[in-house]
Amino acid sequence: MNSYQLSRKKREKDRKIIQDILQNNGYNTSVLKSISNSKKHKSKTEKTHWSKFTYFGKVTRAVTKDFKNMTIKVTYSTKSTLEKLLTKKHYPLKDKYENSGIYQLTCPTCNMKYTGQTGRSFRTRFQEHLRDFKRGNGKSSFAQHLLENGHAIGPIEDIMSTIYITNKGRLMDTLEKYYIFHEAKIDNQINDKLTDQM
Repeated sequence: MNSYQLSRKKREKDRKIIQDILQNNGYNTSVLKSISNSKKHKSKTEKTHWSKFTYFGKVTRAVTKDFKNMTIKVTYSTKSTLEKLLTKKHYPLKDKYENSGIYQLTCPTCNMKYTGQTGRSFRTRFQEHLRDFKRGNGKSSFAQHLLENGHAIGPIEDIMSTIYITNKGRLMDTLEKYYIFHEAKIDNQINDKLTDQM
């Protein structure tokens, strides 16, 4: 009753109806009086102000709970936005191949891409793909593609792109899946079928 913008006359009429219902059903009508007193109707002239807090867990809720009884409403934000997670924030080493993160290898013959991740340097990971190609063992999906199709391998500068610089962890796993999915959508990925399932 108090949460609606009613005229005084209509509010009194509604109050009388509720009071009759309570009385006819054997309830104590003093409950209605305590409800009316506990929630004073907010006048139309009161303006609600919003305040934004960076959410850090229970501490933030404890600090902001005092605002509940004021005309200040609280909204929470986070520092870990999707934009921040997907943009490079790490300070790369001068030689980009000495960093770790997400990389893509492009077949020099057909331009199909292999997306991978490494917690070691990109250069070390490239050497492993190169070794698998030279030995003809096909342990690497990229090397296997080159061997099965009779394609040549190129130097690191020509075929390896460093996509995202980061350390091992959930972010790296998520980004790798995203870039594999992106290439799979345009049917341009070399990764095995298990790795491109989202």
